[in-house]
Order: sequence, then structure tokens, then C-alpha cells
Amino acid sequence: MATVAEWIEGARPRTLPNAVAPVLAGVGAAVQLEAFSWWRSLLALLVALALIVGVNFANDYSDGVRGTDADRVGPLRLVGSGAAEPKAVLAAALGCLGLAGVLGLVLVAVSGYWWLLALGALCLAGAWFYTGGKRPYGYAGLGEVAVFVFFGLAAVLGTVYIQAGTVSWEALGCAVAVGCLSSAVLVANNLRDIPTDREVGKRTLAVLLGDAGTRRLYLALVAVPFVLTVALGVAHPLALLGLLAAPLLVVPVRVVAGGGTGRSLIPVLRDTGMAMLAWGVLTGAALAFSQ
Repeated sequence: MATVAEWIEGARPRTLPNAVAPVLAGVGAAVQLEAFSWWRSLLALLVALALIVGVNFANDYSDGVRGTDADRVGPLRLVGSGAAEPKAVLAAALGCLGLAGVLGLVLVAVSGYWWLLALGALCLAGAWFYTGGKRPYGYAGLGEVAVFVFFGLAAVLGTVYIQAGTVSWEALGCAVAVGCLSSAVLVANNLRDIPTDREVGKRTLAVLLGDAGTRRLYLALVAVPFVLTVALGVAHPLALLGLLAAPLLVVPVRVVAGGGTGRSLIPVLRDTGMAMLAWGVLTGAALAFSQ
């Protein structure tokens, strides 16, 4: 039976910035539109957190029962390591995804934007079929695209829309920037796992692009947000504060560009996530004070 510490590690807390950063950036964009609602923002944050933890447990379960986690370099996988029974991890995944669904339904009901139910259903389906089902899209090189859409575009623009009933070009810029950084986290993860994923037939985007191509993709993804920061800064000079997140990427960029492999890439995931969180905090605050 898995310990509490193992369950916490299995939830992959280092991925939580992928849920928090888009909501914070979206809150800043909502304030900039003079439409901030603290309780709607809080509900959006809880939905994002429940969704990402559910995704992590769902991936643990699906990869574990397929046997693709038998030889991993990264953090503990509950099923793959044998620390927890598959049915227990499945229950945790479904519980978190169910919670995300219920909270999302509440948010839709109080906002009155019922068409968002379709977006919520798409997010839940995307969470499960990333590695679940007979033909998981994460095994077909589409994981990074999904992360960009769900934890970039949907999370940021959804946070803004449920408060303002509209979105702005600033919100779209934030959505693209956060989506790129969130995707970069997954790219770094899959770069690390290229040898083992290729061996078990898991065709991630990193496997398809190869080592060199994946490194170039990572570098491009972490550059885009700062180009957008400069663009935002033209209209809102305070948004240039987002550039202060760049130093957090110096070390991970050096590791990736320098050919780091295996365990040397594990801190890259953490540092990229922290840079994303810092960018979301700084840019969100800048937009809020620019309104």
C-alpha cells in the first residue's frame, strides 16, 4: 500500500504551476477588463488544480497498466513501481476529474455561459484520452498540442471569459505565452524519456522529432513568451516585468542546449514550471495595475 508521501509524489506537485499560472494570468487580464470576481477566479483555480492532478493520476494508471512505466528515470509512478494498486490510482484519477467536472459545472451555472459545458467536457475527455483508451493521443505525438490548448488557451481565456463575458488581445497573448511554457515542461519531460519511450513504442512528439529537434523545440517554446512580453509592454509598460522571469530559465536552457540527458533533465521540468509561474504572477499583476 502506498504511503501518503508516495501518493503526494504520485500526484506530481511540481506540475501544479501548469494549473496556477494560467489562472493568475487570466485574473490579471480580467482585472484589466474591469471584470474581476474573486470567487469565480477561485473556482477556476480549483477546477484547474483538480484537472491537472486528475490528469497525473490518469497517466499513472494508463501508462502503468500498459507497462510503459516499468523503467523510468523521472518521479515515482504509483502503478509502474507497484506502490499502489491500479484500481486505487484509477479511483483517485476519476475522483479528481469528477471534482473538476462538478466545480466546472458550478462555475458555468453561476456565470450563465452554458456553452462552456462543451469546453469542460472536451477538457475532461482530453485529460483521460491523453494516455487512456485504445488509441491515446499522447502516444501519437499530440501531447504538447493538448497541453497548449488546455493549459494555455482554455485555462487563460476561460478564466477571463467566465468573469468578463469576453476576451481581450492581452488575454490571448497571455494564453499563448503560458501555453508555450506549459508545453515546454512536457517537451523537457519527453526529451528525458526518449530512450525508454522509443523502446516501449510510445511515439511522443520527442520520439518523432528526435533528440536534436526536441531540444530546438524546447528553446523556441521558452523564447516565445518573452517576445510576447515585449509586445504587451508596448501597450502596457508594466507588463515588461514579465521579463524578470527569464533568469529562471538560464540554467534549464543551458542544460537542454548543452545536451543534458537522463536525470540532469529532471530539474529542467521544475525550473521551467517555476519560470511559468513567475511569468504568470508578474504579467497578471502588471495587467491588473495597468487597467
